[in-house]
Amino acid sequence: MSLTFYQYPKCGTCQKARKWLENHDVPFKSVHIVENPPSKEEIKELVSKSGLDLKKFFNTSGMKYRELGLKDKIKSASDEELFDLLASDGMLLKRPIATDGTQVTVGFKEDTYQQTWASK
Repeated sequence: MSLTFYQYPKCGTCQKARKWLENHDVPFKSVHIVENPPSKEEIKELVSKSGLDLKKFFNTSGMKYRELGLKDKIKSASDEELFDLLASDGMLLKRPIATDGTQVTVGFKEDTYQQTWASK
């Protein structure tokens, strides 16, 4: 089993997660989230498998999120509009996103990675 690891190389959180995977010998395929962002359908699948609320997939601390004034927009937007937004720009996605096709983690918390990916 190999993970698909959506990440932005300059992101400090992504670097920590990548190092954790490497140190724990978890095989993964790295995907540059800005150059090769997941499609709308892939994002729908990731959200569904994650069990997380769609809004948790937004990079709320990112410049793009603030530039577009999304804090207020996402409160009233439909899910379809939110999926369109996320698919429009990889910088809007919270990262890293790791998936084995069954499970999905968003962001990096060492205990979550330990529980989810350590035995893979």
